[in-house]
Amino acid sequence: MTNRYFDLIDQTFYFPQEGFDIEDGYLVFNGIPLIHLIRKYGTPLKLTYLPKIGLQIKKARNLFTRAMKSMGYHGQYNYCYCTKSSHFSYVLNEVLDHDAHIETSSAFDIDLVRKLHAKGKLDKQETVIICNGFKPENYLSRIVGLINDGFNVIPVIDNKHEIDYYEQHVTGVCNIGIRVATEEEPNFEFYTSRLGLRNADVLNFYKEKIAGNEKFQLKMLHFFVDTGIRDTLYYWGELRKAIKLYCELKRLSPDLHAINIGGGMPIRNSLGFEFDYKYMIREIVRLVLDTCEEEDVPEPDIFTEFGKYTVGESGAAIFSVLAQKQQNDSEVWYMIDNSLMTTLPDAWGIGERFILLPINKWNNEYHRVNIGGLSCDNSDYYNSEVHQSQVYLPSVSPDDAEPLYLGFFHTGAYQDAISGYGGIKHCLIPSPKHIIIDKDAKGNLVDMLYQEEQTPESMLQILGY
Repeated sequence: MTNRYFDLIDQTFYFPQEGFDIEDGYLVFNGIPLIHLIRKYGTPLKLTYLPKIGLQIKKARNLFTRAMKSMGYHGQYNYCYCTKSSHFSYVLNEVLDHDAHIETSSAFDIDLVRKLHAKGKLDKQETVIICNGFKPENYLSRIVGLINDGFNVIPVIDNKHEIDYYEQHVTGVCNIGIRVATEEEPNFEFYTSRLGLRNADVLNFYKEKIAGNEKFQLKMLHFFVDTGIRDTLYYWGELRKAIKLYCELKRLSPDLHAINIGGGMPIRNSLGFEFDYKYMIREIVRLVLDTCEEEDVPEPDIFTEFGKYTVGESGAAIFSVLAQKQQNDSEVWYMIDNSLMTTLPDAWGIGERFILLPINKWNNEYHRVNIGGLSCDNSDYYNSEVHQSQVYLPSVSPDDAEPLYLGFFHTGAYQDAISGYGGIKHCLIPSPKHIIIDKDAKGNLVDMLYQEEQTPESMLQILGY
């Protein structure tokens, strides 16, 4: 009796499952026959499945709306996308097609907003632009430009002096948000987030800078926990503190109507991933509602800023195994045709784990392996999964007619931004080709080569040769 790779997955997880299936011995991702893409374009390649972005937005919006309706919650839900997760035009176009709002983080984000507006993708009044982060003058001046041009902007105050710039340069009324700095988890390297105003300073800041000033209207209190939305005492405690602060502010400011709970909704990073989205969202809504009722304050509109959740599960990176190396009695290496450090930098930099599955050879026996990238760096490897400290993959033979193809899935957030899309990579290893996959009006899959594999000429030009 052979120990097939398929049997390992089938016995360990519920499989097939959402987004993954096997057809004719090959892996299918969201209905995409990956082997067809490989045969058409070759490897290495990255792909983005656009319909998944819209599905994620609809899922969160439906869960929040249903929870609010079932509890008699009178505020509205507003879905925002934080652009830093992926700035690509095809992502923002898809996001805006689903009536989401935008959260920005830096000066050039504002130029991106203007491009989208010029192309008719973003409405000045309908789309809310939430401007977050610590803001140098080039960011501040661009924000003011949007406000003075009639865009629906809420700059979120990150420090006490930021508001002075708006006082001097905004020509009309300026909507304002305030970010409250959260306390970090006890095991973190510092105690309080560097972003936002101290909780103890928020009320005095409002009284001194906003109350009675006809230029400003406080619209939003912003809160974000860096570790994300999780069912922990720490998360619920920080959220409750933020809601109580909202209630105190609301008594002083009749214009205040929204609480922004930021991002941090997790995505699937393993076939064994378990996160009860419905439960967590219901509990968030319940906590806001109960706290506001206790404080005798009308419940606010709820804003979220989901980035990784929006775009993460739309992405994948696919490689070929070039060779197998037996380095000692217990360690086998699969050498792939690109670098893990440069293509999936989160795996190297912060130990992030993605869903790793072979595209083919599911009926082969399996064994424990390490995956090695092409660079000469000792850290260019992948050898553990979320659910175990090792990786099992199908066995290969030098005589195989078809190489083993490996896919890393749900890689759509941050990887391109962190690695520097099309820039200079470690050991001058090129960025893979990039494929965009969408559906036409009849629901048929359509693929398009968005970017060829990076060329030597493009790299050498950057380097001055």
